[in-house]
Order: sequence, then structure tokens, then C-alpha cells
Amino acid sequence: MIVIAHLSDIHLDGDERSGRRARAVMEYLDNLPHDLDAVLVTGDIADNARPEEYQEARRLLASRHPVLACPGNHDDRAAFREFLLGQPGASAPVNQVHRTTGLVIALCDSSIPGKDEGLLEEETLAWLADVLAGTPDDVPVLVGFHHPPILLNVPYVDGIRQFESERLAALADRHRNLVAFLCGHAHTAAATTFAGRPLLVAPGVVSTIRLPWEHRAHPKDHVHLDQPPALAFHILDDEGRLTTHYRYVNG
Repeated sequence: MIVIAHLSDIHLDGDERSGRRARAVMEYLDNLPHDLDAVLVTGDIADNARPEEYQEARRLLASRHPVLACPGNHDDRAAFREFLLGQPGASAPVNQVHRTTGLVIALCDSSIPGKDEGLLEEETLAWLADVLAGTPDDVPVLVGFHHPPILLNVPYVDGIRQFESERLAALADRHRNLVAFLCGHAHTAAATTFAGRPLLVAPGVVSTIRLPWEHRAHPKDHVHLDQPPALAFHILDDEGRLTTHYRYVNG
């Protein structure tokens, strides 16, 4: 059995509130009685892409569990690389692969520099194609990114989703061992399907979005700041079945 923690949208901004909520989630994970196979953070690590925000993220995301993160629309690729990953800064997509016994996790960069909406660049799709081609057919693959590639029926999010996602769907059709897609961006726990696979959306750590029928039309009403931070656990069992549980954390 493989167990993965999935969190998203910590939006560190130097404020005590965002840091406290991210710290609460990571302390909860580090205090678990069992080791996790991985912790995934699907984007919007920093809120303003400042060096000090990534330096704080590097401290807060340090864990006894393997941690893998990708950028979101609030992140800057070069700063993400330099201050969070300790690599030379560069503007190319930040794509990372994590291989464990019996599982491959491919985290793709869906950010578009200077924009809120998302897109998988041709470079990223080619990288993902190589990862999938280099993975045996009997090894399951999870693919993660920040932006949902499909409508979630939340207008604020849908307008800045991942576009041109039919290219990703066509790639998935050629690799049946791609078992699910994981993303963030929406600040709400959600589950749907994309390209015939589960698409599992992590809740937001820094805030929760209200659904259209939960608030009035005023722009400030769509963000809920009082809900506790939350995360998802994805479990891949020995029969290849994927199950997801969502947890609130006192923060």
C-alpha cells in the first residue's frame, strides 16, 4: 500500500497567518506514527514570489517524508528553483519526477509566467511523454500540476484553469498505467474525472473558496478565511485501487 499526502496553495506572504497554517499541516504530517511515501505540494508556494517567501517555504516544508512541489500561478520559476530547490535559477518549466518502489510521481509545471491561467508547454508535455515511456507498463504513474485541466463549475477558478488540455488527454490515452491526475489552484477539495481518470483536487491550506451557491455575488464573498487548513491522502492499494481521504488540521 502506498500513501501520499497532497496539499496545495500555502501562499506564504510573510504574514504570521499563512506561515502558521502551513506549519500546522507539516507538523501534523511529521507527527504521524507511520512514514508516508511522499508529500506533494501542487503549487502557489509563495504569494508574491519573493525570495524570503521561498526561504520560509524551504524551512516549513522540510520533513522526514519525501516532499515534491511544483509552481503555481503565484510562483516565479527562477526564484522557485533558486530559493526552494537550491538550483540555478532559470525560466524553463519546473518539472520533477519522483520514483518509489511501485510508483512514479510526475509533477508538471502548468504555470504561465505573468498570467493566472495555466498551460502545459510543449517542453513539459515532451518531458512527461519521456517519463511515461520510460516507466514499465505495470508501474502506476500519478501526474500532478497546479491548474485543473477541466471545468470545476466554480466560475472564478474555471476562468483561470489549465487550457489546451486535450493534448494532455491524448498523451494519457497512450499510457494506461497513468492512474490519476492531482492538482490544486481551486482552494476546495474536489473530485471529478479527466481523460477517463480520477482528477483529485487538493483543498487550499491558506483559504477555502466558497462555491457559487454558498455566497452572494460580491467579489470578496468567494474566499473563506475561517475554515481550517486541509489536505488529502491518496492511497494506492495492492490491487491498484486509488482511494482519497480529506483531513482538516487545527491551524
